[in-house]
Amino acid sequence: MDGYARENMNIRTAVLLKSIVLVFIITITATVPSFVAENNDGNTCLCQLYGELGDCSCDVESIDSLNNERIFPQLQSLLQRAYFRYFSVNLNRKCLFWPNDGRCASEGCAVETCTYEELPVGLQEGNKYSKEANQKDGCANQNDEEREELLSAIDITISDQQKEEFKQWEKFDNAEDQFCEFEDVNDIDTEYVDLLPNPERYTGYKGFSSQRVWSSIYNENCFKPESTSYRDLLTSASVQEMCLEKRVFYRLISGLHTSINIHLCAQHLMPGKTYGELVWGPNVNEFLKRFDPVLTGGESPSRLKNLYFAYLLVFRAIAKATPFLQQQTYYTGSEEEDAETVAVVMAILDQAKSFKHHFDEHTMFLGDAAELKEEFRIHFLNISKIMDCVGCDKCRLWGTLQVRGLGTALKILFSGDQLEIQQDQDAFYLKRTEVVALFNVFGRLSSSIHNLNVFRDLIR
Repeated sequence: MDGYARENMNIRTAVLLKSIVLVFIITITATVPSFVAENNDGNTCLCQLYGELGDCSCDVESIDSLNNERIFPQLQSLLQRAYFRYFSVNLNRKCLFWPNDGRCASEGCAVETCTYEELPVGLQEGNKYSKEANQKDGCANQNDEEREELLSAIDITISDQQKEEFKQWEKFDNAEDQFCEFEDVNDIDTEYVDLLPNPERYTGYKGFSSQRVWSSIYNENCFKPESTSYRDLLTSASVQEMCLEKRVFYRLISGLHTSINIHLCAQHLMPGKTYGELVWGPNVNEFLKRFDPVLTGGESPSRLKNLYFAYLLVFRAIAKATPFLQQQTYYTGSEEEDAETVAVVMAILDQAKSFKHHFDEHTMFLGDAAELKEEFRIHFLNISKIMDCVGCDKCRLWGTLQVRGLGTALKILFSGDQLEIQQDQDAFYLKRTEVVALFNVFGRLSSSIHNLNVFRDLIR
């Protein structure tokens, strides 16, 4: 081929490539950013996010004002503190629902666990990490005869105080409704994770494995209208056919799912200034792809409202648990930080107590619907176990933490009125891990609502 012919071919190739690029740009513009232009205020799905939430007396505007001006800054401060940033979890629990399909090998999926030395003093005491628990003296240095004699020497005397404590335990055990399973902090497979260096963000975990998790949650564990089949998708319209209890269950799961998607968009992998640099930040196109009304069949505004609904439900649980939460010391071993932690918790509890538009859990499980309560609990318990099937460790960590936080909220809301009766407070108890999960899921929901403002400004 001579130079002229080769040049013509190069020109034709260049023109063709430019045409392909142009078509690609036009296609992208027509499918994602064009939806921005269709709304005069430039808010896409966010322009439809206003007004009453439904199933409660609150609206979007009230929560936006409360969260973004007061709650969000307080939670950001609180969740940086040692008591709330260390979460105990077993990330090696076996998936009970399908064969293990392998774990994500990406560096972004990995979780850094804590050593004994990295834990606050208050968490080192009385658990498997403590020096006392790992000392070689004691039983380890006794011969078999001495050990048997020690173990056989059972104190069969029980004081009146202990008898009263046993009654309280029994009373609580009978009244308690567990929506999640929590590991024993002393279990050999339980580890502490510092949440700050292991943030919830985009890891690249997607495809069949992640789709199977959400499919199992929605298709096998969410309630559905009687008119739909197993494979029918739940929609904002079909959900209205269900009773309040089933509708609340769906909206809670949908709100959590929405919150997780917002975090993945807000902390998405972005091009760095230098080669190989990893930067996470808000990705507008990813947000539009997940939440534009056209691309979601008109469902995204309802899904965003479900985020607000989940926020409201957890906020109500915190308000109801205020008598218990006010009595806690939030001990980590640092007197100054513990005092600051208590101060921030009290500020959030004051907001919760003064809020006038809480979700009313007393409207649920009345009359014939009372039979649904156990089914409601079992369905949510199953979802908490599905978290053990997530193939990305970091996704599993944050999924487990947030589902357990919602489970703790449900436990508080449906433990009867005992929290609201002063003399009966001792009958109710939350483990430290439950308190940590409760405030962290509230923090995640709060952060998602705050991030909607970030995307609103970027889209304009």
